[in-house]
Amino acid sequence: MNIILLGPPGAGKGTQASKLVETRGMVQLSTGDMLREAKASGTEMGKRVAEVMDRGDLVTDEIVIGLIREKLEAGGSAGFIFDGFPRTLKQADALGELLEDMGQKLDHVIELRVEDEALVHRIVNRAEEARAAGQPVRADDNEDSLRTRLAAYYKMTSPLVGYYYAKGLYCRVDGMAQMEAVQAEIGQVLDGTRAMADADA
Repeated sequence: MNIILLGPPGAGKGTQASKLVETRGMVQLSTGDMLREAKASGTEMGKRVAEVMDRGDLVTDEIVIGLIREKLEAGGSAGFIFDGFPRTLKQADALGELLEDMGQKLDHVIELRVEDEALVHRIVNRAEEARAAGQPVRADDNEDSLRTRLAAYYKMTSPLVGYYYAKGLYCRVDGMAQMEAVQAEIGQVLDGTRAMADADA
């Protein structure tokens, strides 16, 4: 089973992906992790990635799709979780073509929906608690930066929501619920025990 997890910064995508890896044996394909891993690998693809990143340029869609192809070819898992990709309609088309070419498909696109105000409040409070405890905190975990990142996320992903909804793959879960409740809701979607009408409500 192959899925895409969508959600704004701080919605808990990483946590939920880790749970799926742990409980279902899926493989998380995080674009950032794949690029760092490739850069350090010394392979031909890795050298291409290193050259681009060392120049400070953005890695092309072609390279990212190439890295994803390598991971899919390695196989040996109960499916893949795409985290951070696709971000654009062009990338969504490229991923669909790649999966079709490899005899695979996308099963679900799950968005962790959140209330912006509540999410900003939660992250800012968490950052303040961490600072008070002397723990490291992201420099952009402040209200202004978060609102900017949220706006960028919605601008970028809104076309993807429509794209995958039209394909009958999109559903959303309550990203503001407790972690275990979100995990259970995602599990219901993957197991087909949650009606799509409910998922899209």
